[in-house]
Amino acid sequence: MPVNDEPAYRAPFPWFSGHLQTMASGLSRRSADVQYVRERIDTPDGDFLDLDWARKSSASLVVIAHGLEGHSRRPYVLGMARAFNSSGYDALAWNFRGCSGEPNRLLRSYHSGCSDDLQCVIEHVLEHKAYDTITLVGFSLGGNICLKYLGEQGAQVPKSIVAAVALSVPCDLRASALRVAEWSNRLYLRRFLRTMRQKIRDKDRIMPGKLNLDGLEQLRDFGEFDDRFTAPLNGFANAEEYWRQCSSRQFLDRIRLPTLIINARNDPFLAPACFPVEEAMASEHVCLEMPRQGGHVGFPDRGGGEHYWSEKRALEFAQERTGI
Repeated sequence: MPVNDEPAYRAPFPWFSGHLQTMASGLSRRSADVQYVRERIDTPDGDFLDLDWARKSSASLVVIAHGLEGHSRRPYVLGMARAFNSSGYDALAWNFRGCSGEPNRLLRSYHSGCSDDLQCVIEHVLEHKAYDTITLVGFSLGGNICLKYLGEQGAQVPKSIVAAVALSVPCDLRASALRVAEWSNRLYLRRFLRTMRQKIRDKDRIMPGKLNLDGLEQLRDFGEFDDRFTAPLNGFANAEEYWRQCSSRQFLDRIRLPTLIINARNDPFLAPACFPVEEAMASEHVCLEMPRQGGHVGFPDRGGGEHYWSEKRALEFAQERTGI
């Protein structure tokens, strides 16, 4: 499918750099007025997932997956839900394990490859609500999960899922982890590690004696954190095995429905390996757009409109497949 490295997007004043564009949503954007209704569902292994619904009595649904250390009320998730609601879609933003404001029940945590949790969400939707069309939208880590799920399912993906959009995707987890560890990204890394450490402390509080917290505060990057916690808590030998098995780039050739990947070339979190040009060119189903600007989960639009460029582009791609 097409590889477009010149999409018609340019960041507006004063968002001059990839770092500023990355921070745009958090610095300047009001949270969208989206009215959620929460639903809790159980997972097959005895845990739970919290789903936040914004319904419009529609026959079409968008399922939104947030990014690392995010949740359903992040401005970028609310903005995407509002954009789809405004065009008549129901929206469902699901929170990863431990990300909805309450620690999950198990030692297992969410991670970049937890496509089984996305499958659980989709099976619940299909069991309890008959939608004619479903679009998947994932941001960053959530985008990696969506792409991995679609590749794993291949031709067996439920027929009602007709399109997917993945934004700012670290589809090579190792390369992205090394990029985030660079000096220029130290502020982001510190923020991520602060909340990731807190989740470990919260889990230790409700499951005393199950975790060894020695040296927790000294973990310096994703490699060390994933080696110590993410990998062993989720059945991987170490960070390298976790990154290798869960990177979505290796699953792209198995995707069998229209899928759009949008990765900005000035994204401070994405290394060259996170731009799957060869895979997109060889695929009949995967489109890759690489605007020069946008940052990481940024893409602020000109004129201060209520919808960011990324939201309008995701909606446009979905509408081409759903007819709404």
